[in-house]
Amino acid sequence: MMDADTASAALGIVPEELGEGRAVCRMTVTPQMVNGHGICHGGYVFLLADTAFACACNSHGPVTVAAGAEITFVSPAHAGDVLIAEAEERTRYGRNGVYDVTVRRPDGQVVAEFRGRSRELK
Repeated sequence: MMDADTASAALGIVPEELGEGRAVCRMTVTPQMVNGHGICHGGYVFLLADTAFACACNSHGPVTVAAGAEITFVSPAHAGDVLIAEAEERTRYGRNGVYDVTVRRPDGQVVAEFRGRSRELK
């Protein structure tokens, strides 16, 4: 899946760890990702979390997509910050799943908490 993900690749998102029901992805905030307040635009933080979520929920084999997701922004990120998104499966039931993703800086400071709901396609 990641080999064909040109959106994530264009932003420099790199999968660092992939396992069953989990994934860790990394991205460096570039100056082009900063909004008018001088902080990383939330859409980029969401995209990083969504990519880790996609890796985790597709780890079981069947093609799986997002059925919905929400994010809570906890602290800002700035140009030059490295962000690490760690996705963990919470539960799978039928063709559905629930995954939590924490986005942090390497010092452990939480930037955002994301929850995604997945759906396997037939």
